[in-house]
Amino acid sequence: MIRIGANPICWSNDDLWEIGGDIPVEQCLTEARDAGIQGMEKGHKFPSDGPELKKLLADYGMVFVSGWYSTFLLERDADAEFAAAQDELKWRKEAGAEVLIVCECTRTVHGTQSAPLTSRPVLTDAEWAVFLPRMTRFAELVKGYGLQVVYHHHMGTVVQTPEEVDRFMAGTGPAVKLLLDTGHMTWGGGDAVAMARKYADRIGHVHTKDVRTPIAKKALAEGWSFLDAVLEGVYTVPGDGSIDFAGVFKALPNYSGWVILEAEQDPKKANPKTYVNMGIANLKRFLAEAGHR
Repeated sequence: MIRIGANPICWSNDDLWEIGGDIPVEQCLTEARDAGIQGMEKGHKFPSDGPELKKLLADYGMVFVSGWYSTFLLERDADAEFAAAQDELKWRKEAGAEVLIVCECTRTVHGTQSAPLTSRPVLTDAEWAVFLPRMTRFAELVKGYGLQVVYHHHMGTVVQTPEEVDRFMAGTGPAVKLLLDTGHMTWGGGDAVAMARKYADRIGHVHTKDVRTPIAKKALAEGWSFLDAVLEGVYTVPGDGSIDFAGVFKALPNYSGWVILEAEQDPKKANPKTYVNMGIANLKRFLAEAGHR
């Protein structure tokens, strides 16, 4: 069964808090509920107490999906990472999450507005040899705790390009699932449809945002930072950019889980209510076209 959720980044940005900083949680949740959204991921304005978060979302007829967790497995081993994650795992599980969204954030530049994407970290062979088994071990530990690790490839991080996603998937064990993010995959130089088809049996979570190709190309050509590109509108909701979403969903005929709407835009330029409603309507249409009911 596919359920449609959203990330509050459609309203308020988590990497640059002033983007949508004036939008209250109540507006976000009311508009999400009215758009027919079934679940929400974690945003910085939401409580980090499991029962409190679960109740807040339930008051709006929604459930908790998951939340981002930054790993630093190039700096510490899997057992140390798991020990450091205990509080984060606890409140997520108490709030009702089934998956843990993780991204390796050693030396990442995606949250630094002054850092061009060209300055992002690129792993050496020796670093890959350390990172991959540690991620597998971490995922196994998290699975024992009762959550499924889904790895978020992301612009500005050590797993950005399709080649890096391939190396990551080849080098990690079955305890690690992939979070397919259509926007990051496309802007990172990949084909979201081809990637969905290639890893259909290991995709455990899906983030859907579209890409405005002219802005994506300009951002890379002119050395913009990730956040400057976001402010300029590199991302939008499904159906408003260049990605073949019906093709993505056709490539995932047996997928069961969450499909998460993300826009990651400046709400002063792109009204969240307008774009969220547009995105949800388009997602439902694309899913139906692909045979998902």
